[in-house]
Amino acid sequence: MERIDPAIEDLIDLALREDIGTGDITTENIVATDMQGRGEIVAKEDAVICGLAIARRVFARLAAGAPIDWQPQVADGDTVANGDTVLRIQGPLDLLLMGERTALNFLQRLSGIATQTARYVAALGERGPRIVDTRKTTPGWRRLEKYAVRTGGGRNHRMGLYDGVLIKDNHIAVAGGIAAAVAKVRAEISHLVKIEVEAADMVEVRAALAAGADIIMLDNMDGPQIAAAVSEIGGRALVEVSGGVTLERLDTLAASGVDLISIGALTHSARAVDLSMHISANSNRINGS
Repeated sequence: MERIDPAIEDLIDLALREDIGTGDITTENIVATDMQGRGEIVAKEDAVICGLAIARRVFARLAAGAPIDWQPQVADGDTVANGDTVLRIQGPLDLLLMGERTALNFLQRLSGIATQTARYVAALGERGPRIVDTRKTTPGWRRLEKYAVRTGGGRNHRMGLYDGVLIKDNHIAVAGGIAAAVAKVRAEISHLVKIEVEAADMVEVRAALAAGADIIMLDNMDGPQIAAAVSEIGGRALVEVSGGVTLERLDTLAASGVDLISIGALTHSARAVDLSMHISANSNRINGS
């Protein structure tokens, strides 16, 4: 993620304003502005790292052109062990202190999602279904969190309401049924756009098939229901399973023949990875005095 999206730049600026406000009254009264420092971010647990470019941008925004020596020891997607050094950084000491928490917040959150996703992907192994995410993301963080899912080896579902059709229970209710909902959408969208329909039981599975759905999402079905639905669909549509997916259920789901397993917990329940940043002052100052 080398090129930073303008929306992400805005998010970084928002995070810095939220934390620093009118100024860091602790650092400003302890650290001279010409002092140089060095920092080291260390993993406190095994993890998949994600968000290094965002962390770098945090310090770059604060530096406003001042030289920052950025030395990542790993790349996004790499696995680290407890005690491993993730990156080293040198630059103005006050900026390192001011940017520490914001940079860590991004790194810890995104690494947590990547690590959580990697656990599911590893548990599934080489078996057929793909692990995909959902829209259950932190407001404003969706692009970052979905990037973290990809970093952990998962795939993205639709980014938002604008780039994929998913007819859910409420759409079905207001449209007057699955057939009517699919017909109304298909009459308006491009022929290049696939239509996914959520189904809660076999009646809805059959209705979605009859309506010509490209993808059928089996919502909160148990093992026997999923097996029956996959058999009924018979390859005429892609099959996605969603709701209540845990690591313990992956073996059963993989054996059922579904194509996609969507998991909200990849993002909404991922625990932030424990990372810490150690900062110290250099003997030299910016002007060499």
